[in-house]
Amino acid sequence: MRFPRKHTMSMRADFQKVRETGRSVAGRFLVLSTLENTALPHTMWAFITTRKVGKAHDRNLIRRRFRAILQKHLCEVSQPLRYIVVIARYNTLQASFEELEKDWCKQAKRLSILPSPTR
Repeated sequence: MRFPRKHTMSMRADFQKVRETGRSVAGRFLVLSTLENTALPHTMWAFITTRKVGKAHDRNLIRRRFRAILQKHLCEVSQPLRYIVVIARYNTLQASFEELEKDWCKQAKRLSILPSPTR
């Protein structure tokens, strides 16, 4: 399943705004950045996979994995009106889907995108 086009970030100004005023955490396989914005009609997503990650088919595989992870956890997002940028690191290709999902969830909890379990 595809994310609707209206949910993807494409304007340079949006990326710049997330980078300058948003919060960011680095994990083992990805860097996750976010910025809350109550003026948005819905969550806006972006995936960045540079050529350092691998060839085109490898980058497409990583983006498909990121989309699958986000679709799986989309209903758990605590504040749905925000920008979320996922940046693949150089070693992302060596990670399994489960490792990527675990790393994404860990960083999302650190940024309060996903609720932390209460004990």
